[in-house]
Amino acid sequence: MATLARDAIPVDPTVPRAPRQSARAPSRWFPVRSEVSPRLSRLFGLLSAGLLLAGYAFLSHRDWVSSALLPTLSSVARTAIEALQSSEFWLDVKVSFLRVTAGFLAAALLAVPLGILAGSFRLCSAMLEPVSEFLRYIPVPALIPLIMILLGIEESAKVSLVFLGTFFQLLLMTADEVRQVPLPLVQVSQSMGATRFELVWRVLTPAALPGISHALRMCNGWAWSYVVVAELLAATEGLGFRILRFYRFIQTPNIYVYLLTFGLIGLVLDRLFRLAHLRLFRWAKAGGA
Repeated sequence: MATLARDAIPVDPTVPRAPRQSARAPSRWFPVRSEVSPRLSRLFGLLSAGLLLAGYAFLSHRDWVSSALLPTLSSVARTAIEALQSSEFWLDVKVSFLRVTAGFLAAALLAVPLGILAGSFRLCSAMLEPVSEFLRYIPVPALIPLIMILLGIEESAKVSLVFLGTFFQLLLMTADEVRQVPLPLVQVSQSMGATRFELVWRVLTPAALPGISHALRMCNGWAWSYVVVAELLAATEGLGFRILRFYRFIQTPNIYVYLLTFGLIGLVLDRLFRLAHLRLFRWAKAGGA
């Protein structure tokens, strides 16, 4: 009977049939939003670095490429060894690190609490976010004349430029992370009698901390990009100042060494932020954050 009923239904041959659904195993090499083995990740990382070095070495030995633009790897390596043995190099690293750290910590200590308030209360958001949205689009180099008039050319001026380059971005990112906390979590806390203070500091803030941690990691990278601008203010030491001095004398190998130093410092700090995030917020990954 079932066969007869199925045969009685007319089938239009012009109507395309729906494709048959079949489950596919995830790709081993390029799975979409899936984990891959750490060994495979390291392999691809080394492969990209090797291709970059090979491409650089190939171009630097071509006659039609100026050595002032791409010095050979051997000359960069010799310059790096000389820099590591120089006290001037380590002084530059120390001074730039202190400037960036001071500006970034000052921005974090002020922007994170204000961002939490802006993300928690609509009135605070109305007071803080429009001004921050406006000021964050003002280029930091354009503020150099005003900073020099206000603070002179001392260290406070250089730290202030790093602060201004990260403060407004961090405030807005923190507020967005707080607003992404699920509303039912707030409603359940209110039904259990939580006060406004408890909602902000014992519900919203802990739930938003993993996202705020990512925001801090991103803004720390931006802080390092502003140190070169900060060291335009009559500096006598620092990585950014030294790069500009090398440019005046066309000492390209030294420029590459200092650029590599920037990259290595940033890579180490990024790894430290990641490790701290994994240690402090193990529950965030398990919860899908």
